[in-house]
Amino acid sequence: MSVLDRFRLDGDTAIVTGGNRGIGKGIATGLAEVGADVVIANRTESAGREAAEDIADETGAETAAIPTDVTDETEVQNLASETVDRFGSVDVLVNNAGVAIHEPAEEKPLDDWQKTLNINLTGAFNCAKLVGREMIDGDGGSIINISSMSAFMANYPQCQVDYQASKAGLEGFKFQLASEWAEHGIRVNNINPGYIRTDILVEDEEMLQTWKDEMLMDEFGTPEDIAPLAVYLASDASSYVTGASYLIDGGYLVR
Repeated sequence: MSVLDRFRLDGDTAIVTGGNRGIGKGIATGLAEVGADVVIANRTESAGREAAEDIADETGAETAAIPTDVTDETEVQNLASETVDRFGSVDVLVNNAGVAIHEPAEEKPLDDWQKTLNINLTGAFNCAKLVGREMIDGDGGSIINISSMSAFMANYPQCQVDYQASKAGLEGFKFQLASEWAEHGIRVNNINPGYIRTDILVEDEEMLQTWKDEMLMDEFGTPEDIAPLAVYLASDASSYVTGASYLIDGGYLVR
């Protein structure tokens, strides 16, 4: 098998939460380009269906959209079961769904703290637990958590203590899950993006410039910059990699 062949995902099925836009859609498209069937799992049915259709038209892959609130165990169980019923297996899970709420710590309502932790961290656990059961019953698989460079630093000038805590939590989650599930042939790794140009990036030019001044690159990254690493971690090319985290931050943390 050639090096490039090891990156192929022909015959595999991937679930991408929050795969209807931004980084999630970029990753879902990349996985489809190398042969995977792709399931888009997000809360809004119409947005998920549109994304799935776009990816199918662009890549020729088989796609599906399954409306899912990652904080709801029943909905996540339906996601796992319906994926296996339709495609026969689930081989890759990308935990991408997330939220960020900008408020000073001393003013942050407990409800907002809990919302962020529920989506970003508990949602990843729900999906890993219930999709992981299908992987254990099958031939193993790869779980990729979209964490953040924020797991390793304080964000500035925005205030988002709950977001930082949730992403740092994904680092410990990754280590433990990789350890527990190695015997089942399941690899668990994190991607830690920096500031990526998506439709949800803030439009505050002063804040954008503050971030850019800390980067070694001249411009923000794009979802297409994240997708190749996700393909690597999903594929046999990374068969000897688990429990690892990968920064893609334009050199933001270098200085």
